[in-house]
Amino acid sequence: MRDKRTASEKEEPNMSSQAIEAIMELPVSVPDMKPGPWNVDTAHSSLEFTAKHMVFTTVHGRFDEFDATVVVDPEPSKSHVEVTIKADSISTGNPDRDTHLKSPDFLDVESYPELTFKSTALDDINPEAGTFTLKGGFTVLDQTVPIALDVEFNGLMDKDLWGNPRASFTATGSFSRKDWGLTWNKALETGGFLVSDKVNINIEIALVRKAGE
Repeated sequence: MRDKRTASEKEEPNMSSQAIEAIMELPVSVPDMKPGPWNVDTAHSSLEFTAKHMVFTTVHGRFDEFDATVVVDPEPSKSHVEVTIKADSISTGNPDRDTHLKSPDFLDVESYPELTFKSTALDDINPEAGTFTLKGGFTVLDQTVPIALDVEFNGLMDKDLWGNPRASFTATGSFSRKDWGLTWNKALETGGFLVSDKVNINIEIALVRKAGE
């Protein structure tokens, strides 16, 4: 895995998003995020998932409304992450399927409008590679289950176009929906079930901290 470099060059006012992304991808060494709270830039972040349909077809989905706060501690292992997701913002590109996912068969969004994640530990921290394991409790249908996410640091800017520090991370993981009591399914005549138990998640997070904080 390549190293990453902090970009501190002064950006031009008309710098494109592609240019910003290019700077974020410059090789740097170890992420050196300033301690304190960082907020998610939802316009440049995504929370996506995949699951198998009818055994071998992959369905892609996402949550369009979510927020997160990351509190960076001088001792990285003591940093903290909290995420809140609006359950009814789920989208798979199929209105009928989305309606079913919002129903009591799955997320029951009227009774449980939010999904939340609160970290409990940062383990396996590798400063050279910019990777670590984020552990925490994921709450769905009012049930909290421990999960672990593999996180990779993508880049750090000292100043974006507005003079604010900016950082980017990718988090991936998988779990069984049955752990939260999400057991709805239908058996197929050919064998197997309509919806897989395993759900894979991929999170792209851009974090911003106001200059001077």
